[in-house]
Amino acid sequence: MKSDDRKKNRMEADDAKLLSAYRKGDAEALGELVGKYKRPLFGFIYKFSEGREDADEVFQEVWVRAIKNMNRYRQKNLLSWLFRIAHNLMIDRIRRRKPVLSLETPAHEDGLALHERLAGTGLSPADETGGHALGRRIEEAADELPPEQREVFWLRMQSGLSFKEIAKVQKCSINTALARMQYAVSKLRKELAAEYHELQEGGI
Repeated sequence: MKSDDRKKNRMEADDAKLLSAYRKGDAEALGELVGKYKRPLFGFIYKFSEGREDADEVFQEVWVRAIKNMNRYRQKNLLSWLFRIAHNLMIDRIRRRKPVLSLETPAHEDGLALHERLAGTGLSPADETGGHALGRRIEEAADELPPEQREVFWLRMQSGLSFKEIAKVQKCSINTALARMQYAVSKLRKELAAEYHELQEGGI
């Protein structure tokens, strides 16, 4: 068995123990799960939100939904399930906003239109501390991808989900998820060609 598979199996076993403890009334077990997956889950939500406050609201709502359905949860990959909940919540929020918001309407005090804010949601909290120029360029280039491709890219690169799990999140076939990733990577290669060339020139 590959080391990645062994690591995944250990994580799933640990999650199963924590879930069992929570179902028996151990509230601290739930806290451990929230802390364990806060970084990847919040990072994913933040990239598709209008700002920190919006991301915080979605993050909390994901766990409210998860807690309501925890007794019926029977899947192996808890993070994949949480991503699906987040995906569905964000789609619902976008649909609710459509009748009252225009992409050209200033959405905040800074006067930026909604499409400008969505195109520049910024770095995740973890990435902000790093502040590397190349990381920012990848973020900016990824923000220009179509939503489905952008979601696949971040689910794969930031959270390491398998394409089978990504397909479940997006409710599509594995082949569609793979194709979206291929399109995303192809576009990013073209967009970041200059930066890639500079890295090669510098021997990195």
